[in-house]
Amino acid sequence: MKILITGAAGFLGTNLSLRLLNEGHEVIGVDNLYSGSERNLKQLENHSRFRFVRHDIRKPLERKTIGEVNQIYHLACPASPPIYQKDHQFTFDSSVDGTRNALAFARENNAVMLFSSTSEVYGNPKKHPQTEDYNGNVNPVGERSCYDEGKRAAETCCYIASKTGVDVRIARIFNTYGPFMDPKDGRVVSNFINQALRNEPITIYGDGSQTRSFCYVSDLIEGLVKLMNHKKAHSEEDVFGPINLGNPDEFTVYELAKKVLGLIPDSKSKIDYFQLPSDDPVVRRPDISKAIKILGWEPKIRLDEGLERTIEYFKTLKEAE
Repeated sequence: MKILITGAAGFLGTNLSLRLLNEGHEVIGVDNLYSGSERNLKQLENHSRFRFVRHDIRKPLERKTIGEVNQIYHLACPASPPIYQKDHQFTFDSSVDGTRNALAFARENNAVMLFSSTSEVYGNPKKHPQTEDYNGNVNPVGERSCYDEGKRAAETCCYIASKTGVDVRIARIFNTYGPFMDPKDGRVVSNFINQALRNEPITIYGDGSQTRSFCYVSDLIEGLVKLMNHKKAHSEEDVFGPINLGNPDEFTVYELAKKVLGLIPDSKSKIDYFQLPSDDPVVRRPDISKAIKILGWEPKIRLDEGLERTIEYFKTLKEAE
C-alpha cells in the first residue's frame, strides 16, 4: 500500500513511518522541517520504501510530486507550545489550510485520510474525564488559541469533507511520549528527563497538582493504525470520530517529576516551581470507551516502563552531543 504521512519528520510521524515501513508499505513522507527533525529523517531515509518530499502543507499537494496514494495520515502541524507560539499565524494556517490541502489530495486520490486532532480542543475542561461529545472550554483569544482553535477549525474542515464523500477519520490525541521526541520541544516529559539527566532544576509550572495522562508512543501508533484501517460502515458515530486516543491513567505533574527522578537515581536535580502559564489545563484525562468499543484498542505500556524506554533514548542523544 502507498501511504502519505504529512509531518513525517516529527515525533509521531517518525514512529508511524517506521511502523508502516516495517509492515512492508511504501511511505511518502512530507515535511517542511519547521518543527520536524533532520535527525529523525535520517532514520527513515535508510529504508528503500521511504521517499521524502520537502513541502509546506500550507500549499496544495500535487500528484506529480507525491504520486498516487491509498491512505493519508495527516499529522503536519507544530504541536509543542514553544514552537507553535513562535508564529501564531503559521500554526493556525498549518492547521486549517494544511488540513484543507490534505483533504483535497485525499479526494483526488480517493484515499482514506486520518486527521490527527488533539486533546487541546477540550481546552481547560470543565468535564472530567473528557468524552468526545464534550465541546470544550477554549479561549479563542489566548496564547494557545492558534493551536487549539486551529485544530478545532480543522476538525470542521474534516466534517464538511466527510459530508461530500471523503472518507476521513479524526483522532483526538492526548499527551504522548517516547523515542524520537524533540528534547527541546518544551513538553513536560522531555523537559523533566533532560533536566534530570543534566542535573538541572526540574521546572514545574504551578504547584504541580495539575494532572496529565501519558500514552507511550507505540500504543498511540497502534490506535492510529486501527482507526485508519477500521472497516465498519462509515457513519458520524462510527469511524469518522472524533475518537479519543490516550492513556486514561492520570498523574499529577509532581508525581511525574518524582517518577523521573526515581528512574534516574544519580541525578542531582531539585524541583523548582514557576507561575502556571495562562490557559494551561488543570486536568486532562481521556475517556477511551469509544476506542475500546469500536477499535478494540486500549494502551498497554505502563508509565514507569515507558519512561524507562524514553530515558534510554534521551541518554543516547546526550551521549551523541
